[in-house]
Amino acid sequence: MPPRTSNEAEPAATPAAPRPALRVAVLADSDTRWKWGALTARRLTAGAGGPDARPVEVSGLLLRGRATPTPRQLAEVGEVGIDIERVREVTAVEFLHTVRDEAYDLVVLALVGGGVQAMLHGLAALDLPRRPVVVTGYVGVVYEKLADGLLLRHGADVVLANSAHDAERFRAVYEGVGADASAVTEAALPFLGGAPYRPEEGRDTVVFAAQPSVPASRADRTYLLRRLVEHARLHPRREVLLKLRSKPGEHTTHIEELPYQKLAQRLPGGLPPNFRLVYGHMGEVLDRTDLLVTVSSTAALESLHRRIPTAILTDLGVRETLGNHHFVGSGLLTSWDRLDGGIRPRPDTEWVAGQGVAADGSYGTAYDTARAKVTALLDAGELPPLAPYYTPATAPGYLPGILGRHHLAPDGTPLPGAAAPQEPGRVRGAVRETVRNAARGAYRQGVQRVAPVIRRMGEL
Repeated sequence: MPPRTSNEAEPAATPAAPRPALRVAVLADSDTRWKWGALTARRLTAGAGGPDARPVEVSGLLLRGRATPTPRQLAEVGEVGIDIERVREVTAVEFLHTVRDEAYDLVVLALVGGGVQAMLHGLAALDLPRRPVVVTGYVGVVYEKLADGLLLRHGADVVLANSAHDAERFRAVYEGVGADASAVTEAALPFLGGAPYRPEEGRDTVVFAAQPSVPASRADRTYLLRRLVEHARLHPRREVLLKLRSKPGEHTTHIEELPYQKLAQRLPGGLPPNFRLVYGHMGEVLDRTDLLVTVSSTAALESLHRRIPTAILTDLGVRETLGNHHFVGSGLLTSWDRLDGGIRPRPDTEWVAGQGVAADGSYGTAYDTARAKVTALLDAGELPPLAPYYTPATAPGYLPGILGRHHLAPDGTPLPGAAAPQEPGRVRGAVRETVRNAARGAYRQGVQRVAPVIRRMGEL
């Protein structure tokens, strides 16, 4: 072949075909778990593959139930990279049908343990020729039901641990029952962020991060509210904020039977002018916080990440039921008496380093290992069948009840009548949705308002 002369054009390169999008589904059952799941999906798929990375499409799905978040709660979660208008509610069976029809590459199960177990069995029963990679984990501090919650999550391809401390405990539980522990992967809380704490002249703000179910009794919740109000009266130039998770009538991850809003209305003497109830995104509240006080909220970890002075209350004891036992050794345990006197706890650096809050600046690499594992699974092609620890053979007295709550048979297939028929038209679809909303409202009313009254009557 004769050599090409200088005036001859090079043959045009054939443009590479665009890579198909990486399709991700996040299934969540509460506002907090939606935040965890959506941000986890983003962190696991961010920048994978370098400049030739596949575009990522994330679908948001909310598992219908008592804690399904409202649009207001979704908006207050903050920026998670998913359009709220495109998030939709589904039943467990509808979710499984969606996975079957949409061919997702990655599924993030941001659910309570029983929900994760049901979805694992439901996904396995689909027997897809190419199933998605399945990821799950915990929203925050794991201080109760460790073995139960972990074994209900066993079977996912990746079980995320929020710290080195949690990863060690998770592996010990799985290995202790003879289960495969290779899915356990250390990462960090996905919603950490914000600027490091910088005190501002003239600003003095104390924030109490309330929890829906801790403490549980009226007396204990009234005590904490009273001490917070007294702290505001003792320091009239200090802004004292009670950060609330939800408004009365809304649900969160845990049932709130005694909202602080209602208790505040009945507090003798009223509320001082420097005391306020606030809602909104926790990150935005922390932007103006000079001291974060709580019993055991995950907000403490967000605060520590930003090096904001943080206090864990001991006024009601250091007890497993309160969750503040998790902070033993942290240096953060203190009481309202000490806080009233101006004492501020100093965190133990070794303890903080083991809790995944990455206050040392290592947060940028906290998801590298998990991201690499997910990428390898996505590139592996056909994956082995999902194999949860619990099966009809190993837990015949436990598993059927868990699956049944989500209208699944012991083999993971939908129970008769669980699958909703296709809607023949928009009118019937709209009517059905209206009926569903009314039924769900009645259900939530019963769970949050009627049931607590009945329980209290039973304690008389």
